[in-house]
Amino acid sequence: MVEEEPVDVLIIGAGASGAAMAWSLADTKMHIVCLEQGPLMNPLEYPSTGRNWEARSQSDMAINPNQRSLPSDYPINEDDSPIKVANFNGVGGGTVLYAGHYPRFHPSDFRVKSLDDVADDWPIDYDDLAPYYGENDRMTGVAGLAGDPAYPRDNAHRLPPLPLGKSGQAIAKGLNRLDWHWWPSDTAIITEDYDGRAHCINLGACGSGCAQGAKGSADVTYWPHALRAGVELRTRCRVREITVGDDGMATGAIYYDGNGDEQVVKAHVVVMACNGIGTPRLLLNSASEQFPDGLANSSGLVGKNLMFHPYAWIQGVFDEEVDGYAGPTKAIRSQQFYETDTDRGYLRGYTFEISRGMGPVRTAQTGMRHGMIPWGADHHDAFRRMYNRVAGMVAVCEDLPEEHNQVTLDPDLKDGNGIPAPKISYTLSDNSRAMLDHAVARASEILAAAGAHDIMTESPISWGGWHLMGTARMGNDPKRSVVNEWGRSHDVKNLFIVDGSIFVTSAGVNPTSTIQALALYVADQMKSRLANLFD
Repeated sequence: MVEEEPVDVLIIGAGASGAAMAWSLADTKMHIVCLEQGPLMNPLEYPSTGRNWEARSQSDMAINPNQRSLPSDYPINEDDSPIKVANFNGVGGGTVLYAGHYPRFHPSDFRVKSLDDVADDWPIDYDDLAPYYGENDRMTGVAGLAGDPAYPRDNAHRLPPLPLGKSGQAIAKGLNRLDWHWWPSDTAIITEDYDGRAHCINLGACGSGCAQGAKGSADVTYWPHALRAGVELRTRCRVREITVGDDGMATGAIYYDGNGDEQVVKAHVVVMACNGIGTPRLLLNSASEQFPDGLANSSGLVGKNLMFHPYAWIQGVFDEEVDGYAGPTKAIRSQQFYETDTDRGYLRGYTFEISRGMGPVRTAQTGMRHGMIPWGADHHDAFRRMYNRVAGMVAVCEDLPEEHNQVTLDPDLKDGNGIPAPKISYTLSDNSRAMLDHAVARASEILAAAGAHDIMTESPISWGGWHLMGTARMGNDPKRSVVNEWGRSHDVKNLFIVDGSIFVTSAGVNPTSTIQALALYVADQMKSRLANLFD
């Protein structure tokens, strides 16, 4: 075991939040080290550079770590959940595989308790994050269109919006016939050359890594700037535990390097950016005599209140050809049913994200699963009737926090270094089920109005656990939260958390933009308090 002199700041995780935090803190000229258990990806090796891209999106570049089973992955026991985890371990984290849908929270999303008497209000509000949303948009490169009447006031820096494509145009006509809201999406995919990156060329395999570099994954947005500013990034380093001193302060971490050798890094400040599953796993694995229930867990809430965003998937077949898989996945959104209307039979709401079609392999799999493509003589004709003719949407449903939805440590399952793996226990609430049913019914109306037929639905999407939130929540009360209003642990004064685990509520939109805005906000709070950071 090799010990080093303490670094100023140790960041664990090089994904969306870790990258933003590293870049923001770099201007302090402190010695900042980031440990990432995965590699730095080579875009030339992404699936979209080869003809086998669909096969690889279900093997070594699958969204589920149990399916990928790469050396950088850790197994997850998800038997006790109808929704399976989607993440990625590598520089850029989940942004390597995300679709780049990049909405902000609404102001109402920070005041759920006040407005609807459920969950809790955040200790911060939209106006606190607004400047950081804007800064994050500039760093990432966001395409979109200002003026959305359903959306909050913003200061977004936007490139021209993505083209709607044939799919977007068809479904927009259906929404227009129903007189329902829609708007071009804010998307982290650049439509013009930006910050040294080339614009989107419609490769279409956004969900398995963008070889063009047009998609704003953190490895091509924040990390080049952070590295040039002097941040030290160590890859293939799997952290086993965060260490603490006799005074109860974090002292660094023990990790395994790429050779499997145990190493120690000491630090004055530790920042966790491991996502809503990895962060509670590491905190629980860092139990000690001083913290017998896990580090920073005097509230008992580490790992509790897991929120996923239940997704509904609704697609239809059109008589005319649409786009197939060509182009970015998301071009428009509808927030017609975003805010609470108690007449609908549930609280809170959801966003429709309009999606293009599917590649040939997925078209065949989907058609067979839904009984529309048979084996035998009619197989190829039925496939031709579906291919390049399917379009639809997903509904991103707000998931309310419930303590029984949680991440714990599995008593038997371990990763390749012998570290206990996480176990997910999650059930859908009655509120979520009612919201999903409403979304499926309304989406079916949209598709029918757009001229689609043979409508296919899945609700919830079993493999759709992309959004990992709530398991180390933010709050003013140490008995009801894990970190305070600026991301610092109530229990360990030099320990910070900046990933989706600090979310109080989930809203009805993709969380990445808010995760990164929060990381920039926490970084600024840290910088403004450097003189008395440990008081």
